[in-house]
Amino acid sequence: MAEEKKGFFRSLVGRITGDEAPADEEGRVAAAEKGNGAKPGFFERLKKGLGKTHENLIGKIDSLLLGRKKIDADTLEELEEILIMADIGVAATGELIRSLEQRLKRNELGDGEALKKALKEEMLARLERNASSLDTTAASPFVIMVIGVNGVGKTTTIGKLASKFSAEGKKVLLVAGDTFRAAAVEQLEIWGQRAGVEVIRHKQGADPAAVVFDGCKAAVARGADILIVDTAGRLHTKVNLMEELKKMRRVMGREIAGAPHETLLILDAATGQNAVSQAKLFYEAASVTGLALTKLDGTAKGGIVVAISSEFGIPVRYIGVGESMEDLREFEADQFIQALF
Repeated sequence: MAEEKKGFFRSLVGRITGDEAPADEEGRVAAAEKGNGAKPGFFERLKKGLGKTHENLIGKIDSLLLGRKKIDADTLEELEEILIMADIGVAATGELIRSLEQRLKRNELGDGEALKKALKEEMLARLERNASSLDTTAASPFVIMVIGVNGVGKTTTIGKLASKFSAEGKKVLLVAGDTFRAAAVEQLEIWGQRAGVEVIRHKQGADPAAVVFDGCKAAVARGADILIVDTAGRLHTKVNLMEELKKMRRVMGREIAGAPHETLLILDAATGQNAVSQAKLFYEAASVTGLALTKLDGTAKGGIVVAISSEFGIPVRYIGVGESMEDLREFEADQFIQALF
């Protein structure tokens, strides 16, 4: 009884002061991350970063459902248009609508809230279907080949990954394989210094495969746990680029068994459907095994995460919602959908 009274008074004080713990799951996550006046946690930053996407997608869905007394085929047709315009993609949208039509036939979509809940569940199911985290303990050294067009945040992502792995106690080595772009090597070296890891480099214009060869030799000789290889991203000479990537892969595989163990494609989420085109190009030519989506903060095109994951069946490994080191995180489908809705 004394505990009940204590709980009651604590709850009463909480209501008066505004410190009462939120009852819902999202509230609990946000409250836990607020900490002792620290800066917002990742969930809060993710939610803020997806603000424009939320407005572009959920805001329009709310407008569609406003005042609707029943959900019918016309409602789903209008919803389909909203999903496509929000960069969910034609293929993924088609899948989602077909699933919702089945639910409608089973009388599971009684009102707008039921429809939103069903859409949330269906989107989550598609992201979870392809979800898997990167296991860097599967080989030693574990070789990650990082690919993507110029300007998507490739080198920055490599630096953040190096920092993350290094903080976990792993010995990391970077290879400056983008010898084509001016200042690419210097940029990688700056990130290497920040992360406290060594960078294997040659002069600008050198053969990227030769740099990779030296990097693989160094990784084995120095007992590195993880080797991360940067690559060029000049799509205007895409035939040459793809041949170059294949050559680099052959060198890695010859020097380290099974390498590259991960081919991580970096995509700029803000480019929307253009990111899908890039994914298709690299998927066909470079055996992509994982995705990292950058620049989710501030874009209205965050729905592209669902589109790419669904269309290619490739797991999203990482997402970026800001410039700082901690703004690159392992992708969690449930967290992403919670923040989006």
